[in-house]
Amino acid sequence: MEIAIGVARGLAYLHSGCDHRILHFDIKPENILLADNREVKIADFGLAKLMNLEQSKTFTKMRGTRGYIAPEWLTNSAISDKTDVYSYGMVLLEIVGGRKNCSTGLVDSTNREYFPLMALEKHMEGRWLELVDPRLEGRVIESEVTRLVKVALCCLHEKSQMRPSMTVVAGMLEGTMAVQEPRVERLKFLRMYRRGARGETSDGGDNFISLATSTTRTSLLTNVSAQVLSGPR
Repeated sequence: MEIAIGVARGLAYLHSGCDHRILHFDIKPENILLADNREVKIADFGLAKLMNLEQSKTFTKMRGTRGYIAPEWLTNSAISDKTDVYSYGMVLLEIVGGRKNCSTGLVDSTNREYFPLMALEKHMEGRWLELVDPRLEGRVIESEVTRLVKVALCCLHEKSQMRPSMTVVAGMLEGTMAVQEPRVERLKFLRMYRRGARGETSDGGDNFISLATSTTRTSLLTNVSAQVLSGPR
């Protein structure tokens, strides 16, 4: 919880506490550093972009890391600080589960489990504790786990305007703001992403064109080079 809150506070500061709005564009576990006292440091601003505080959105080339890239990158939409919110939601789920969101089986490389979809399904069933890192051996507070999962899913809403700001995210995790309920209908795209992570394709029926388009978009998100995507500042 301390790490999750620390990252949220750091991003909230970058987005609204500086003279310029700073979009990090590469929030992932590798870019979160911890001091001896678990103080959080957000690192690697090589892909970051500065915006005036009056600006809410901007256009730029896709940048980020596979598995943490927000959906709006693929639709030629304007980009905002909500892209960092999406990446943070992915990181938050990895903190809960103690694992990467997409795990590959050792025997069959196509046997992949997409943890964000599992989190959505367990949330709908009210079985949040089943998502917790088993290495914790049950040493968790159920209300905190529930809060973490709900906040993470709110950060993953497909439409950027549906995601909370990082200031609100920090408030929800700290307990100073009421925790929002994820909009399940805004998270159904995670099923499409699971198909892309598994390398599945869709065929047949009247939905062929739309599904093919979805599969193409999913492939870009899940199979883009593991190297960081860079672009002009």
